[in-house]
Formats: sequence, structure tokens, C-alpha cells
Amino acid sequence: MAVELVGGALLSAFLQVTFEKLASAGIQDYFRTRKLNEKLLKKLNITLLSINVVVDDAELKQIRNQPVKAWLDAVKDVVLDAEDLLNEIDIEVSRCKLEAESQSSTTTANKVWSFFNASSSSFDKEIESKMHEVLENLEYLASKKDILGLKEASTASGLSVESGSQLSRKLPSTSLPVDSVIYGRDVDKEVISNWLTSNVENDNNQLSIISIVGMGGMGKTTLAQHLYNDPKMEGIFDVKAWVSVSQEFDVFKVTRAILEGITGSTDDCRDLNMVQER
Repeated sequence: MAVELVGGALLSAFLQVTFEKLASAGIQDYFRTRKLNEKLLKKLNITLLSINVVVDDAELKQIRNQPVKAWLDAVKDVVLDAEDLLNEIDIEVSRCKLEAESQSSTTTANKVWSFFNASSSSFDKEIESKMHEVLENLEYLASKKDILGLKEASTASGLSVESGSQLSRKLPSTSLPVDSVIYGRDVDKEVISNWLTSNVENDNNQLSIISIVGMGGMGKTTLAQHLYNDPKMEGIFDVKAWVSVSQEFDVFKVTRAILEGITGSTDDCRDLNMVQER
């Protein structure tokens, strides 16, 4: 699952970066001052928005639906192409500004853009050609979302879209791994396992915390699940419990969840102090 999720689960982040670049002053000024087709930018933005509204649903379904996963991977590739294209424009804008400013230390912003506008048009033609290609690919992929049964996040699960972390609220984690085997994380697993056993052997009554840090979709939870269920851990710890902490952090709920995870039974106490004492 760790490997499978990388292709799709990060798409939301890629899209956000692309939206920010499209709205940047440099990109907007480039198309306006070079007198290029500004409709291309608008069409690209609209097409990306039409894809973005079904990303949450696609990320959920990709785990069990191979065609959806393939669609997410294809979209990510094209979005990366779009981001590379926008980066090329940013570099060109910076280059032209530097060249214009080198002509005169007293040049004004208008003179900078006049120089910018007078620069070679070969780059502009290449950019427009690439933009058309990216847009064509994205429009094709966007047209397939209905065939794949992808729906907007608000209708896919009956939940309103409040933030980009919707996926984590839909799927609280458990200690049970989805896949029996993970790939490429053997070294990480071994290192953490050694830390855990070493801390037990050198117990000095101090609380130890091991953080697994990384971008969403990189398999942090999957790695933790495999460590939690590793046969090597059997007999090393007297007590172990799995607690999933949601975005809406509640100290009392988390504390009670830890207690219930340890005892294996439901606790109906409504007092935080009593729960912590237990």
C-alpha cells in the first residue's frame, strides 16, 4: 500500500502548487505582456479545478480500483508537466528582468517589461505549443472521470469539503495493515525496531517517542502498522495500544482511547482526571 499510494495521494498537493503558480503575478504578466493567448491559462485552471473536485474520491477508490489508480498516475504526470512548464516561464521572466535591469540601474518597471516584450518570440511559440499539449492531455483525462464513476467530495461520502485533509478524516487508521508486504522500507523498519528494543533493554523510566515524519501518502502509517504487528515485538512490551488521533484534536477523547486500547474494554467515564488516573 505504501508504494501504491504515492502516485495518487500526493496529487492534491501537486494541484495546489500548480494553482498557486497559475495565479502568480509573473505568469499572468508573461501572458499579458507577450500578448499570448490568456484563454489558455483560464482553460488550464478550469480543467484542473474539474479534476481537483474528484481527487478525494479517486484517492479513496484507487486502493481497490486499478483503473482509478492508473487515472490518478496519468493526471499526476500531466500536472507535473504543467508545473515544469510554469517553472520555465518563471525562469524566463527572471532572466528577462535581469537583462533589462543590467541595461540601466535606473530602469523602471515599465522599461523592464518593454524589454521583456521585445525579447525573442521563439520561446513564446514553444510555450504556447507545450501549453496546448498539456491542456489537451488534461481535458482528455478530465473527460474520463465520469466513466470511472468519480464524484465530487461533497457527494462521494456525504461530507462537506472543508480542507485538503479530508482523506485523513474519512479513513481513521487501525493497527491492521492493508497489505501483508511493504516494499522499500525494510531498512527503516529495522532501524525503528532496533530503537524500540534498545530503549526497552536500557529502560531508565523515561518516556521515549519515535516520530515517523514525511509527506502524505509516503506510507508512514503502513510502516507503523507493520512495526506494531511485528512478531519480534511480541514479549518485549507488557502493554501496547493503537490510537488514531484525528485532525480535530480532543485531549479527553485521546486519553480515553488510550485507556480503552490498553484494557480492551469501553470506558464510560466523563471525567478527564479519573480517566488519566486509571
